[in-house]
Amino acid sequence: QVQLVESGGGLVQAGGSLRLSCVASGRIRSVAAMGWYRQAPGKEREFVADISAVGRPNYAESVKGRFTISRASVPNRVDLRMSGLKPEDTAVYYCSAARVLTNHDIGDYWGKGTLVTVSS
Repeated sequence: QVQLVESGGGLVQAGGSLRLSCVASGRIRSVAAMGWYRQAPGKEREFVADISAVGRPNYAESVKGRFTISRASVPNRVDLRMSGLKPEDTAVYYCSAARVLTNHDIGDYWGKGTLVTVSS
């Protein structure tokens, strides 16, 4: 069973910074990409950023230049450094892992989410 656990959410003032972390655990042989999505109240879940197994990042236009995604030295961990936070960044942030290969199958997985609140 693969599990994704996020940490690092919280309350921050506009202009501030936060770092989110996500660790995937289980009998994982490889992960094609890990990333972050977010869902604000009353809105659909949207892509924020992801990073491939070889370290290639992709960002939503709304966070380019403010957020940085990286794969940590710890296997199957991804960090999202967020700076210049705006009230519109307030959302539940979900970690994602794509094409996770285990000893039994391959699939996509989601974490349960961590709340980021940016006050004005």
